[in-house]
Amino acid sequence: MMRASHIQLKPQDIVVMLKLVALGKQSWSQQQLSRELGLSQSEVSQALRRASYARLYSHTKRVNRSALLEFLQHGVAYTFPQQPGPLVRGIPTAHAAAPLNHIIHASAPYVWPHPQGTLLGQAIIPLIPSVPQACLADPVLYELLALVDAIRVGKAREQAIARKELVNVFAESDV
Repeated sequence: MMRASHIQLKPQDIVVMLKLVALGKQSWSQQQLSRELGLSQSEVSQALRRASYARLYSHTKRVNRSALLEFLQHGVAYTFPQQPGPLVRGIPTAHAAAPLNHIIHASAPYVWPHPQGTLLGQAIIPLIPSVPQACLADPVLYELLALVDAIRVGKAREQAIARKELVNVFAESDV
């Protein structure tokens, strides 16, 4: 049992919430989330509990979309910051991935290090290690996490564009 004085969001909580946004109105189980995100069922359960405590999720299996969007737009860069690392082969993220790669043209792409990667770019450590694999199987989750990475690592211009695109993706999803 978690004591209220020790409950803090963890990176996997954000990934779980974004997966629920990506699923829209589809039914889901903790076992499914566990399998698709590469987390244990216990990690999924704890993520849902912490998200509920933070008012990002309710026990009626609903994401508090406005609270999550506000957190992603204004808090994720401070809570889970990231700095670009060395050049590696990986999967494009942030402004190197859709939808931002159609809007922002930068010479230094960002990537999640991954053996199936197709692009050489600066390494961005994903929120959790299983993000690249989960995103290869879920294009909506990929788009959401790439936008979150743009907010985590981008300059002011990239962050502003990513925030706007995140609002658009949330508006298009059916949660």
